[in-house]
Amino acid sequence: MLQQDISKHIEALIFSSVQSISIQEINLALNSVLQEEYTETYILECITMIEEKYNQDEFAIELVNLNNGYQFLTKKDFHETVNQLQLHRSKKKLSQAAMETLAIIAYRQPITKLEIEQIRGVNSDYSVQRLLEKELISMEGKAETPGRPILYRTSPLFMDYFGLNHLNQLPQLKDIAKDENAVGENIE
Repeated sequence: MLQQDISKHIEALIFSSVQSISIQEINLALNSVLQEEYTETYILECITMIEEKYNQDEFAIELVNLNNGYQFLTKKDFHETVNQLQLHRSKKKLSQAAMETLAIIAYRQPITKLEIEQIRGVNSDYSVQRLLEKELISMEGKAETPGRPILYRTSPLFMDYFGLNHLNQLPQLKDIAKDENAVGENIE
């Protein structure tokens, strides 16, 4: 099959995927349908062809590498337009408590609900449940402590939603802390 035809299959896979799709997932799907194994290099060449196609001004979307996978996203020029639609549909916003819980999980993962509650100082059952429902976090397994509590971590959807490839791309406290929030005098 021609590379251009394989690229169309890959384009369809990326387009139909709700989350970013990895090269391995693309290869599995292609292998199942076309009964042929493709190298990672070949798939990357096809992806480059797709990227070049969507980099043209006539398209409002682009192919982006996110979370070790690929996904179609709206180009930056159209973010405000799409944002207006999202504002109208955003009846299911995260509460302040859910955002706090998500931040704790993102920075301390894997983490138990008890550890989250110790940091927040309040019960976090509802927040954890909402984050699980929205698939922003997932259960990783069980801790090796008494009672074997469930461990939570951020999900691939979290990575996609916040446009991250790696957790080390999260802002560090030193990047967001302001001197005006400090207590006492700053002695150097």
